Amino acid sequence: MLRRPLRFLYALGMLAFGGTAAAQPVQDLGAEFWAWRAKTQPATSDDIPRIVRPAKWVPDWSPKAIEDRKARLADFERRFQALADTPQDVSGRVDYRLVGSALARVRWEMDHVAAWQRQPQFYVDQALVPIFETLLPPPPVKSARVETVIALVERIPATLLAGQSNLTDMRGPFVEVAIAGLERIPASLNGMADGLRPSLAGNQERRLRAAIQRALTAFESYGAFLAARQAGLSQETAVGRDGYTFFLRNVALYPYTPEQLLIMGRQEWTRSVQFEELERNRNRTVPQLPIGPSIDAVVGRLNAQELEVRTYLRDHDLLTVPDWAGHYNAMGFPAYLAPIGWLGRTFDLTDRVRVGQNATVYLPEPSPSLGYFNLSITRDPRPIIVHEGVPGHFFQLTLSWRHPNPLRRYYYDSAANEGTGFYAEEMMLQAGLFDDSPRTREIIYNFARLRALRVEVDVKLALGEFTIAEAADCLAAAVPMDRETAEEEAVFFAASPGQAISYQIGKLQTLDFLTEAKTRLGDRFSLKHFHDYLWLNGNVPIALQREEYLATAGKGAE
Repeated sequence: MLRRPLRFLYALGMLAFGGTAAAQPVQDLGAEFWAWRAKTQPATSDDIPRIVRPAKWVPDWSPKAIEDRKARLADFERRFQALADTPQDVSGRVDYRLVGSALARVRWEMDHVAAWQRQPQFYVDQALVPIFETLLPPPPVKSARVETVIALVERIPATLLAGQSNLTDMRGPFVEVAIAGLERIPASLNGMADGLRPSLAGNQERRLRAAIQRALTAFESYGAFLAARQAGLSQETAVGRDGYTFFLRNVALYPYTPEQLLIMGRQEWTRSVQFEELERNRNRTVPQLPIGPSIDAVVGRLNAQELEVRTYLRDHDLLTVPDWAGHYNAMGFPAYLAPIGWLGRTFDLTDRVRVGQNATVYLPEPSPSLGYFNLSITRDPRPIIVHEGVPGHFFQLTLSWRHPNPLRRYYYDSAANEGTGFYAEEMMLQAGLFDDSPRTREIIYNFARLRALRVEVDVKLALGEFTIAEAADCLAAAVPMDRETAEEEAVFFAASPGQAISYQIGKLQTLDFLTEAKTRLGDRFSLKHFHDYLWLNGNVPIALQREEYLATAGKGAE
């Protein structure tokens, strides 16, 4: 049985879903859009936007497919505008704007970021990330999954050939990044095949190896194509102010200008620097956290601490944790996944059709030379549990995927999801979870320092005030963090403008939302009720959550 606050909110969700007949055209349009999006959404290295693909799906970025996307998007936009004057209650208005946000994201991808025209790495991602995602759920890898991998590898030459037709506006820094990255692909694909050998049956190994050889030949041709066109390309990677403003207003639904974002980010960065330094001073005689002695020790500790975090949420009346929600567990890298782990976030957060299953985070062997986030996990897994697992992304998505309203089950913009994940870190810090480990509190404050600094990096990259190298310099010096992680982040943020601001700005929106709810409701305000609503609707932009909660859900707290 669901506990009472969540039962109430699920009932509220049912009312929002079926409260008015006028809501049905919006629901129908949304359902049709998301079925289309499952076939056409670009693959990404990020973990939150992953989508369930149709059976036997393979990517299609041929010029004809691009034209079909444009025509279908224009049709969706026309039909969406035709529903603008349909009478709706507050929840219906939220659903309508959700569909608008989803359509605006596709327009943003096609016309503003235009990675399919400008970023050669885009086609590397479309070719390889679906393979990575297929192998991300934990073992065993059965024959059907192997067949999917083979089909995706066989598709690689067509995807890269489409890139050569579509990349008509390439930008120099993105070409440089893509060419450098091609060097690691042969070892990655062959290493994956080696690791899969125990899972291969019949003629699967022969077919997989043959497909990989054809794919590697295609990657060689793709690299030659890029190198032949590298000279004289524009060095501009910025999406520009007009494009960025389109994203803020229409996709993320932020009520802020780029200049306001810079001020907000800078203020939070200075605050986090002070908090971290005060914590360091307080802990000056406390030993540093040791690195875990082995992968088994780190995995065992993470799995045990995940249970402790769930208990802490329940015992402190912070959030309802239903028994049906799966767990966030860890394991070492399978032999087939380790060679391609660089392709994305190595968290299997499950998905809409696997709700209730356990999530998996794959961890490397502990070492002082690990990157920024993996090193923190070997010292204390709880910060990553809180952000990525419970109560963070995995738990939030688990609840949202069971939302009674189908439109609330999908990703719209990362500000809600990443803002909630970042909010969860500070929530658990202030609630006392880390009181037993002063040095872990330093990690949380340093995470906050990074999230705040990402705002400046994102805005300045988008407006053309930072080059990728300058963004990496800023991250490496001001977090501080290792150079490799800083460069990876800078490249990702340049290629995906708007994502890096989501952590800090989403959290600030959430804090403002909470404050307004508490101010209006006074003693009738329930923190647990608020959190249950926030997590259940965690895919919905915060501005829309606020509008609905204050008009509707807040009454349930009375």
